Order: sequence, then structure tokens, then C-alpha cells
Amino acid sequence: MERRSALKNIGGLLLVPGLGMGMSAAKAKPVLRLAHLTDVHLKDEFGAPAKYVKCLHHLQQQNPKPDLILNGGDIVFDMNKENINAIDRQWQLTKSILKNECSIPTHYCLGNHDIWWYENNKGQSAYGKQYSLDQLQLSKPYYSFTQNGWKFILLDSVHLDIDNTWYIGKLGDEQFAWLENELQSTDPKMPVLVLSHIPILTAVLMIEDNIVNKWQMLGGDMHTDTAKIINLFYKHPSVKLCLSGHIHLRDKVVYNNVTYICNGAVSGAWWEGNKRETAPGYGLIDLYADGSFDEKYINYLG
Repeated sequence: MERRSALKNIGGLLLVPGLGMGMSAAKAKPVLRLAHLTDVHLKDEFGAPAKYVKCLHHLQQQNPKPDLILNGGDIVFDMNKENINAIDRQWQLTKSILKNECSIPTHYCLGNHDIWWYENNKGQSAYGKQYSLDQLQLSKPYYSFTQNGWKFILLDSVHLDIDNTWYIGKLGDEQFAWLENELQSTDPKMPVLVLSHIPILTAVLMIEDNIVNKWQMLGGDMHTDTAKIINLFYKHPSVKLCLSGHIHLRDKVVYNNVTYICNGAVSGAWWEGNKRETAPGYGLIDLYADGSFDEKYINYLG
């Protein structure tokens, strides 16, 4: 009986470090709860407006209710080759739904479908990213803010490829220098969350059918400057979490103590069900003062 009691006590002692390292349940309350929505692809087809409203209502009924929403881009269905009238309708619908159905403050980054790349309209002032920036009342496509002891850095990950005909995932020299300065000027004790549209690092690009000998990855599917960004994060341990979308698949990669989460799309497979095994959904994340977090992916239609 004494030996059994001693083993029981040892087991109890062993549980304490496990909880401290892997779970936040035993900690103080979260300082902030956020919802990560990405790849909404909204237009007045496919039943998309009603489903988007359901998603917004679903996340606002969480207990506790999220303090803010991070929207990871591809806000409207597609601006790439559309005419201006179609683009106007998509944005009017988006703003109308958000005004009437969502009371949570929202911060945005741009996705590749939020950029007007239409060769015949390059001379217009709304060409490129400017139209969407105006709609979102943003002066720049990358920026930062702080809230409840966390710093949030929102990146512009979509740029024209070297032949100026399509997009590629990267920061570019100017934005990288800005990011470097942001991290250097941030109190090293303040945890940092980074939001991008295109993943900085993801494993889901390995999920392909009929692979023969090798995988092929396009520069528009993941950041092409991944190594450079990861090296910068390595110098700044305050970077804890990176959120992205774009792929419409859900995964989580932990590398050098940074967690990279690619969440599934609100629209799923462009409003036609699941994208492979990932259902339409959003991320729900609780942030703690010590830089830890709890997170889960929620299927709002399930």
C-alpha cells in the first residue's frame, strides 16, 4: 500500500510540468481572444452571402465572444481579371454584410484575389492594390498594432512575379526592412503574432495526387523568401505565432519555437463544400500574457 501510494504521488507530480508546458488551462485567463477568418471569396452566388452570415453569427456566439477578427485576405471572390462594376458589387456586398451582421473590430491583410490585375486598366488609379486599400481605409498593405500586451504584424505577401504577369509570395526588400525594424523596436518581452495571406511555412503543399518521383511547388503557394523570414524570426524569440490561409487547407507546423498555422477557408472549396479533408471554417485563438496560446479550427456549418 505504501509503494502504491508513493507511485500515485509521483504520478501527480509528473502531471504538473505536463500541464504547464502543453496546456494553458491551468494559467490565468487569456488576455485576448481572436477569430481568424480567411479566404471568404464573397460574391452573390453559390449561397455565399447566407453562409458567410452564418459564419459571422457562429463566431459571435462563442463564449467568450472574440475581441477581434483577423481577416487573412481573399475578402471578395476575385478581382484579378474582373471589370470594375463586378468588383464594386462584390465589395458593396461585403461591406453591407459586415455592417449589419458583425460587431467585432476587424483587421485585414490583402490576398491575391483582392488585387486588380487587369492588363487593360493599368493606368487607372484603382489598379493593383489601391482599390482594396481604399475600401478598407488602409494607407499601406502592411502595418502593425498592439492590443492587450501582444503585437500584431500584418504582412503584404502578394507581389507580381518577375515577368509581371502573375503573383508570387514574398515581402520584397522594403517590407522586409520594415519588418526587421518592427521586431527590433518591439519590447522583447512582448509576444508577437504575424498574419499573412500566403503561408510563410506550410506542409500542405505536399498533399498532391499521383506524385511521381518529386513534388512541384509554385512560388505563389508559399513565400519564396521563407528562409530569410525564418532566420529573422530566429533572432527574435518574441515571435510566437504566424497565421495564414490561401491554400484552403488546415495545418500546423512548429519550427524553431514558432507555430505556423494555415487555417482553412471560410468558403471551403469556393463555396462548394470541403477542400479535400478541410471543412469551411475559421480559427479561434486565445492569447495569454506569457506568449502562449490555445487554438482550434471550427467548422461553422457542422
